[in-house]
Amino acid sequence: MELAIQAEGLVKRFGDTTALGGVDLEVRTGTVLGLLGPNGAGKTTVVRVLATLLPADAGRATVGGYDVVRDAHRVRQLIGLTGQYASVDEQLTGTENLLLIGRLLGLGRPAARQRAKELLEQFQLSDAAGRAAGTYSGGMRRRLDLAASLVGRPPLLFLDEPTTGLDPRARSELWEMIRSLVADGTTVLLTTQYLEEADELAEEIVVIDRGRKIAGGSPDELKAKIGAQTLAVRPLDEAKVPVVRAAVAELTRTAPEVKGKLVTAPVADPSVLGAVVRRLDEEGVVVTELALRGSSLNEVFLSLTGRPAEEEGAGGRTAGGGEPPENGMHHTGNSASGGEGSKA
Repeated sequence: MELAIQAEGLVKRFGDTTALGGVDLEVRTGTVLGLLGPNGAGKTTVVRVLATLLPADAGRATVGGYDVVRDAHRVRQLIGLTGQYASVDEQLTGTENLLLIGRLLGLGRPAARQRAKELLEQFQLSDAAGRAAGTYSGGMRRRLDLAASLVGRPPLLFLDEPTTGLDPRARSELWEMIRSLVADGTTVLLTTQYLEEADELAEEIVVIDRGRKIAGGSPDELKAKIGAQTLAVRPLDEAKVPVVRAAVAELTRTAPEVKGKLVTAPVADPSVLGAVVRRLDEEGVVVTELALRGSSLNEVFLSLTGRPAEEEGAGGRTAGGGEPPENGMHHTGNSASGGEGSKA
């Protein structure tokens, strides 16, 4: 198994707070690893250490076979990095943004212009190439930001919560572009607090919470770990929700969750479904949805941590988190050397 990224025992402290408490990580070449956890869990700190932006206090890591401390310059030549917030220059056009990055990476003007044209076409931005980036929609700015990270054709890409703030359509479009990059051989380390995003994109997932790795495996393996299935019942008449909730609570011996008309509860015994059908028939409840499905990643996270993955405080931290706000992390690069791969 060829590893593009390997980290062992990463520790990072900020004052008295431990942001990373000994994190291990392995990313296979040509795959997506999803680093999952709530804000403040330590995800961005891991990315900063691997991208040579922040030294670890203990542990070691290699990217593309190079040590992130001893061979930091070589690592920067291999990676592209996109942070949580688009860092394109809003006064420049789409083409000018990409030309600037190309020139900083040491490309000649014709080569930089050609690369900008290729990326604008690839990311469906050709029609807006001559417009100032400040006039772009949020999804377009994120696509331009990702394109800028790819000017130097990096084989490894760090995406730190790349779809933060995007609407569902823009998020879906970005997912397709990430899949296309991976199909072409790019290795991706994706940090996210969106369970659906990790489920959609990642072959392997590492769950961290409060700076520590608490689980790892494929999405299906993680779902299988908690064993339970979820019963979902949606009555036609909203007035029947209390009746449904009471029946489900009694038959599953749990406290069901109610969202609108949907009542859900974890179940260990599949025969409960038949019992629920009979009880609702006796109560005269007509349902529009009645299903028993496998566990979701959200339920996995709740089982592992006791709280949802998207829980966050006003300052972008969870109560136990230790990592400082990102403050618009920029992309790494060494423009003086003309090294490929990273956005300056």
